[in-house]
Amino acid sequence: MTSSSDRSLAVDVQEPKTYEVRTYGCQMNVHDSERLSGLLEEAGYVRAPEGSDGDADVVVFNTCAVRENADNRLYGNLGRLAPRKAERPGMQIAVGGCLAQKDRDTIVRKAPWVDVVFGTHNIGKLPVLLERARVQEEAQVEIAESLEAFPSTLPTRRESAYAAWVSISVGCNNTCTFCIVPALRGKEKDRRTGDILAEIEALVAEGVSEITLLGQNVNAYGSDIGDREAFGKLLRACGTIEGLERVRFTSPHPRDFTDDVIAAMAETPNVMPQLHMPMQSGSDTVLKAMRRSYRQERYLGIIEKVRAAIPHAAITTDIIVGFPGETEEDFEQTLHAVREARFAQAFTFQYSKRPGTPAATMENQIPKEVVQARYERLVALQEEISWAENKKQVGRTLDLMVAEGEGRKDGATHRLSGRAPDNRLVHFTKPDQEVRPGDVVTVEITYAAPHHLLAEGPTLAVRRTRAGDAWEKRNTAEAAKPAGVLLGLPKIGVPAPLPAATGGCAAH
Repeated sequence: MTSSSDRSLAVDVQEPKTYEVRTYGCQMNVHDSERLSGLLEEAGYVRAPEGSDGDADVVVFNTCAVRENADNRLYGNLGRLAPRKAERPGMQIAVGGCLAQKDRDTIVRKAPWVDVVFGTHNIGKLPVLLERARVQEEAQVEIAESLEAFPSTLPTRRESAYAAWVSISVGCNNTCTFCIVPALRGKEKDRRTGDILAEIEALVAEGVSEITLLGQNVNAYGSDIGDREAFGKLLRACGTIEGLERVRFTSPHPRDFTDDVIAAMAETPNVMPQLHMPMQSGSDTVLKAMRRSYRQERYLGIIEKVRAAIPHAAITTDIIVGFPGETEEDFEQTLHAVREARFAQAFTFQYSKRPGTPAATMENQIPKEVVQARYERLVALQEEISWAENKKQVGRTLDLMVAEGEGRKDGATHRLSGRAPDNRLVHFTKPDQEVRPGDVVTVEITYAAPHHLLAEGPTLAVRRTRAGDAWEKRNTAEAAKPAGVLLGLPKIGVPAPLPAATGGCAAH
């Protein structure tokens, strides 16, 4: 027999609603998606199982607008979800990010089954917009024109227990002719240094041992407050945080890369010997047409200074092939710059029109077959250089931070994977003792491929870390979660503000 108290409890017990966030684009979007997940979990949703592929109660698209076919991709995905939504009462679909900021009402017109459209500046509103759409039974479109809260101040569900993004600025003051990010993310707005450091200290207290400082133009930090040396000072301040083992940043702009930043990198032990600095083209003519405020000589000069101060630095870049008006001579200048720079890796892109950018309407658009041929030549050259640079690592003894899920063949090869201080990916022989993501192992490099290194001998040392403890604690907690139920109704609304601190798109 069931008592009245048992019956009342049964009424309150309900299956929690599930969510799925699909992320496209730059690191800033990845960071935003972690916040969207955190907001939804604070509101009572639980993450849908891996591979659910649209079977969640709420599906969120965090979109990117930097590719020519970004909208086609979004509407194709939305179209595939339409019949599933029709069969599943109560399912909701939300679209956020740069494409939402750009297209606004167009999304609901083309895909009327979408429930919520929100922009890059008001991601904190997602839970309340979902609830409003449910109650009012109509789509909610809310696009803030200016930033409401830095993403890092919102709740989060971080993908990693041992590494974290930390936003130091949003927006961009540059006017590159191929990039739509400034129009969608707005002018640069810097976060208070004290707030940044307080967040990093809180993350370290949770077990995080590696942070990546994030901004659309990360080394312009300080322009908002009139301090051109603010970014170098921030790097040095990170060096004083006990327990913070690795500091990285992305993406800097050559225009703002000053000598004090190089000195801070070289003189701060936990700032890693790694630099990702987009070049985009080696041709001064093309750089001018791109409205990039540096030329090849300036760019290569920065690299020379970095290597003089940090001999083992790994330098990576972004390059666009086939920008409107690019001649064969211009392309040869790019190849020359690549040979001189000797990048560890280059992320190479064929130019594609970004609707709304000046470059999209420029004359002398390059034929697809010409762009493809140049792209293949550039990739072949960079592969050759990457392999040669990686071969220089053979015989070195390196400390690796053990990574989670970066070696796709690790199960078959009985290896684990980790990141060297310069961020090179290393696959190493699994040691006899247990190692966890976030722990640190010491290995000797025995073989080099263009995109990874191997350490085939025995692991020389294993250091268990607080970051590994954090990973283990998280996984234990995830495994212990009941398949289950949630008491009461989910909490809907904007989260309470965090206490006051005491103390990329990289499409450029």
